[in-house]
Amino acid sequence: MTDTRSPDTRPYVPALGRPELTGLYDHVVALVSRERVWRAALLAQVAPRPGETILDVGCGTGAFAVMLKTACPGARIIGVDPDPAILALAAAKALKAGVEIEWRQAMGDRLADVAPAGSADKVVSSLVLHQCPLPMKQAILDAMHTALKPGGAMGVADYGLQRTALMRLLFRTVQMTDGFALTEPNAKGVLPSLMAQAGFAAIEERRVIPTPTGSISLHTASRPPEP
Repeated sequence: MTDTRSPDTRPYVPALGRPELTGLYDHVVALVSRERVWRAALLAQVAPRPGETILDVGCGTGAFAVMLKTACPGARIIGVDPDPAILALAAAKALKAGVEIEWRQAMGDRLADVAPAGSADKVVSSLVLHQCPLPMKQAILDAMHTALKPGGAMGVADYGLQRTALMRLLFRTVQMTDGFALTEPNAKGVLPSLMAQAGFAAIEERRVIPTPTGSISLHTASRPPEP
């Protein structure tokens, strides 16, 4: 089911940097990012369970949301993205897979518009934060923290610290598409500190996966339980 009653009209970076390339997103990501490897690792990390509400923030074409629902039909999956065109692709993908996912049009810092504070058991995000200005990276992480129940978990798969000269060189491809100013903080390893500033605890980089476009880091963190 799709709900676009409260669209967010602020500008955002489209999935591949330009709206006319949106239809190619799945093909490009599969080709350049070792998608199957990091998505499978993220799925194992998130480990969806029946009865859980899981927000996929910046869900794009819905690939990971569909993986979550397929792996655990008893979980409630909510895909959030500001791009109506990409949400249409996501809805079609879910229909083809025979799974029911709730699609919501909103920016990642406006999760309160689609899910009450403290309502999500888990939140996930993949290949989103590197595209955002630094204040928006922080705002999205703040919103993810707020959306989580106390004790809830977050999983993030994104371009993180580029540790070697080769990975930094390969990451230039992403930077030329998404913008140097937006992506450079990720390359310098800013994500853990932003997570900490948002209030997350138990922040851990679980895995670093080298790809033809730089290394993708899988992070976990949690909202601390209430005293």
